[in-house]
Amino acid sequence: MKQWITLLTVSVLLVAVAAMAANYRYVKQDTFKGWLESGHPMIIVDIQAPQGFAKAHFKGALETNAFPVKSAEEKKRLDATLKKIGVTKDDVAIVCPRGGGGAKNTYDYLKSKGVDEKRLFILEKGSEGWPWPKFCATGR
Repeated sequence: MKQWITLLTVSVLLVAVAAMAANYRYVKQDTFKGWLESGHPMIIVDIQAPQGFAKAHFKGALETNAFPVKSAEEKKRLDATLKKIGVTKDDVAIVCPRGGGGAKNTYDYLKSKGVDEKRLFILEKGSEGWPWPKFCATGR
């Protein structure tokens, strides 16, 4: 009986961990570069803090200053993007400083607001890892 309870507990924990480990869709930097070069239809949601956005951002990116997208106030800053996202079927590229937690929080928030997950992408390595400054609207 004790082994059965232990096995059941471990099984429940494994299922819980699997459920929490969402699969996020990343776009590789070279693929994103190709999207920029080809004019791939997309909405770029930039969540960098104001100083990061001023330092370097992609042309046409929606400035939200929502990083790290944890508080209700930070999430509310993303709401303005929902109107623009909702009127197209374009892909949504999420840009944050390093492509980590803030981007995942944004992905989860936009998904919870009804944005189809098939449209959502996180820029791998974020803005700080971007190797082609000529694609940025402001210099580094």
